[in-house]
Amino acid sequence: MTSSFVTPVTFGCDDVEMLSRETLYNGFFKMELYHFRYRLFNGGMSQTVTREILERGHAVVLLPYDARRDQVILLEQIRIAAYNSSLTPWLLELVAGIIEPGETLEQVARREAVEETGLAVGRCKRMLSYLASPGSTSERLTVMVGEVDALKASGIHGLVEENEDILLHAVSREQAYRWVEEGVIDNAASVIALQWLALHHESLRKEWTDNDNDNDNDNDNDKTLHA
Repeated sequence: MTSSFVTPVTFGCDDVEMLSRETLYNGFFKMELYHFRYRLFNGGMSQTVTREILERGHAVVLLPYDARRDQVILLEQIRIAAYNSSLTPWLLELVAGIIEPGETLEQVARREAVEETGLAVGRCKRMLSYLASPGSTSERLTVMVGEVDALKASGIHGLVEENEDILLHAVSREQAYRWVEEGVIDNAASVIALQWLALHHESLRKEWTDNDNDNDNDNDNDKTLHA
């Protein structure tokens, strides 16, 4: 993955000697066995290291946000991986989906929003990207915020063929923050997205609502000219 910024870390990909990669399992996800050596901070190379890595592709997460009403849309659905570690395996999450070949990040966000919420997304903005759990998986998630109409968020959604059963919750931004603090929302993507919104909601609301007001004024002027 290339980037224009200068990283403060010491080494790069050239400082890893990839000895072999073996596919252990190849189903919906893929598990690979890596054998490699890497450059040490005190000089020289490490011994051969063996790691099992989950290769599940990369994904997009979308925070549906209504800037006019200052509300976010949360998705309640079952996540069986939370069964043994949480009070309930039904989590409050955001829209998310794996990137398919040839898709742009925005296309994934819009597709998944329709499938999981039934909502059309207006403007769409990239927040950030991060590695989900780099000790065990190569997955990188890109988090975005999308403009929606919270009044249209209702009902049960999801693809039947994927056994999805998703209930929507339209809540205030402040309520979502409280649920993060209380541990009600405890999945990484949702926490990270809401923390980003806490830092940037003022500028985002100004950007999106000011543009709406400009469009409304333009429409009013057009009506006056043609009256």
